[in-house]
Amino acid sequence: MIRRSRACRPLSIRSHRAAIARSILALALLATMMPFTASEACAQADIWKAVKIEAVEVGGTVTMFTGRGGNLAVSVGDDGVFLVDDQYAPLADKIRTAIAELTDHPVRFLLNTHWHGDHTGGNAEFGSQGAVLVAHENVRKRMSTEQFNEVFNRTTPPSPAAALPVVTFEDDITFHYNGETIHVFHVNDAHTDGDAIVWFRDANAIHMGDCYFNGMYPFIDLSSGGNVDGVIAAANKVLEIANDDTKIIPGHGPLSGVAELRAYRDLLVAMRKKIRGMVEQGMSQSEIIAAKPSAEHDEVWGAGFMKPDMWVGIVAKSLGAK
Repeated sequence: MIRRSRACRPLSIRSHRAAIARSILALALLATMMPFTASEACAQADIWKAVKIEAVEVGGTVTMFTGRGGNLAVSVGDDGVFLVDDQYAPLADKIRTAIAELTDHPVRFLLNTHWHGDHTGGNAEFGSQGAVLVAHENVRKRMSTEQFNEVFNRTTPPSPAAALPVVTFEDDITFHYNGETIHVFHVNDAHTDGDAIVWFRDANAIHMGDCYFNGMYPFIDLSSGGNVDGVIAAANKVLEIANDDTKIIPGHGPLSGVAELRAYRDLLVAMRKKIRGMVEQGMSQSEIIAAKPSAEHDEVWGAGFMKPDMWVGIVAKSLGAK
């Protein structure tokens, strides 16, 4: 069974501390970004058994699922199921069971917000059941080739052909499905170079993928073309199209509203300004990290898997620090 909770309105960042603490367990350092190999998946068997898929009502046709890895969005209706992201392959059956509690219809479309394994790990499983895999063209490119992440010193092998998106887009794509107009658009060089924002216009809900970590410092994958400027631009874009009633699904963290996203954007803008000034003064990446520029924010924002020193180092390098 899945556990279902009702989110009538988003809570404050501080009141989310318990939820964030639970999220940390699901955001183990490498698990948030890289797919598991078969041997690693076997070793993690007990962890997968313990994962619970929880459903959070969003509005209209849309429900958010949490589990281990990135948050999912599910639109259900007479046309079938439109799924956004799919966490890890070992969780595919649990996700299917959770969907079955909402509808008897199959997953017909699966949209990946970016290429990381905690958002694409179930692609082959769902694709083999008839789901059409959709993503930005850079997602297919990165999944098709070996990837190396400098921060974690980890190489990710190419994904199997069955896991690759079969429909790709450059700028945007629109689905008219389940009575929804689902507008999916690319944001440049944000969390990665292949990020997509999914806007359920009729439900007034937006899935931001990992361009948004609610209540936590975000991971910015510089090795995959990510950039702090792009993350801020993505947040600004969503704030432009959202209103006070919009529900915003982050890649990680609790269901959000505009207030939480604005706080996240404001933090990033303030830290970018502060760290850019240090870069312009000629400080190195290691010197900037040692200066602890994020210290005043760490109590609230440093509780996720992206710890302050690592996050500051990523931002500094994104801004040109050596």
